[in-house]
Amino acid sequence: MSDDKLDQSQSPQPSQQLTAPPDPRRWKVLALLGTAFFMVILDATIVLTAIPAMQRELEFTVAQVQWVLTGYAITFGGLLLFFGRVADLIGRRRVFLAGTALFVLSSLVCGIAWTGELLIWARAAQGISAAIMAPTALAIVISMFRDPAERNQALGIWGGLGGIGATAGLLLGGVITSGLGWQWIFYLNVPVGIAIFLLVPVLIRESRDSAQTSGVRRFDVPGAVAITGALLLLIYTLTNAPEDGWVSGTTVARFAGVVALLGLFLLIEYRSAAPLVPLRIFRLRTLVTGNLVILAVGLSVDGMLFPLTLYAQDVLGYSALQFGLASAVMSVMSIAGAMAGQAAVARLGLRPVAVAALLLVAIGSLLLVSVPTDGTFLGDLFWGLLIFGPGLGAAFVASQIAALDGVAEQESGLAAGLVDTSFNIGSALGIAIVTSVAVSTAAGATGGAETALTEGVQAGFLVAAVFAGLGVLAAFFLPGLPKASANLESIASKGLLQ
Repeated sequence: MSDDKLDQSQSPQPSQQLTAPPDPRRWKVLALLGTAFFMVILDATIVLTAIPAMQRELEFTVAQVQWVLTGYAITFGGLLLFFGRVADLIGRRRVFLAGTALFVLSSLVCGIAWTGELLIWARAAQGISAAIMAPTALAIVISMFRDPAERNQALGIWGGLGGIGATAGLLLGGVITSGLGWQWIFYLNVPVGIAIFLLVPVLIRESRDSAQTSGVRRFDVPGAVAITGALLLLIYTLTNAPEDGWVSGTTVARFAGVVALLGLFLLIEYRSAAPLVPLRIFRLRTLVTGNLVILAVGLSVDGMLFPLTLYAQDVLGYSALQFGLASAVMSVMSIAGAMAGQAAVARLGLRPVAVAALLLVAIGSLLLVSVPTDGTFLGDLFWGLLIFGPGLGAAFVASQIAALDGVAEQESGLAAGLVDTSFNIGSALGIAIVTSVAVSTAAGATGGAETALTEGVQAGFLVAAVFAGLGVLAAFFLPGLPKASANLESIASKGLLQ
């Protein structure tokens, strides 16, 4: 019997899905795939703390070392939609396994890289693996949680893992780099990835878009090329604009190319019989607003973490370990924020939780704007990080639930790709804008190098606060708690805090 026929025989029909009992393995699957998602998000930030050590050992220039970060961001953010839809069409489990295998291999190559160029190319490959794993894993989770209340609870946990991973990378990166060397931040992925690869076939059945399990599968190749090219060019432009100049002819031409590719993509999708991104999905107000909120979260997180790294290590002179330990308060509080946010969404609805969370992110960033050249952890960093952390965790939870609320199972890979794409575009844009502002501010500052850098990171923290403020405005368009919300009340009764 072919795989396709086997998939059809095992896939329940819509009428069966309504009455079928919950999959007893669903929580184990969530734990397994949540671990994979955590590792993917962790890898986006764990490198930050290790950048100085990499630069010294591999003799990177400043222009080269940035590609250790942006090489991952470009491939991750640019290919998410593509692989999310591929998984929907040809099978989520098999696509996820392929991504996990690439994740293990590319992480190993990153660790053994003996030249800067090899490390950059391996990081780009690692970004491709992340683009395969993140949306595919979330689509599998959505397909396994049929009950709306349990699904929202699972999405709350998922969003919390994203918030924790985004900050825990700083702590783990500092500890690992100081104790074992920067190579081990990549070697850590190898045993975890192998374990995930071996457990997936045991716990997870194949699933795909039910509309494609009979007849010929149609794939929108022109649309995939157009949107992937647009996202790749957008992220590439954003990460290089600080060096090339935001109003230079090169940057303007690249932005024009992005606009042209996006216009072409919309035209293709409008005319396609099997579009990569059905435009009707943007009629879901909660999905659109949730993506705008998580875009703001991405802008704020990397907009704050990048100047924080520069300030702690280059101004205050912290070692990688000291910086990692200093950021622990933010990581711990992001866990608390994720747990509290998940329970609060059940009781209060999406809008108040998202608004409050992004306000905390904005306040935390504003508290860092006044950091001095001779600052201290308790006097100048502690309170900002303490407030920023829970806001980040709760914002991830609320935006993840919102961006995936009401999406049909057959398009879950697409929706998952959209939300991850929004966050990664926000991350790349946040780094690019904050870097440009910080460099411009530092160049116009009077005084020594440390004073100039301090003024630059102060401006960066202010920009991060503005990003969070824009997220607050977007969050006001999320729905509040419906008058009769059995789903959210059920989540509250099973909340993580109980």
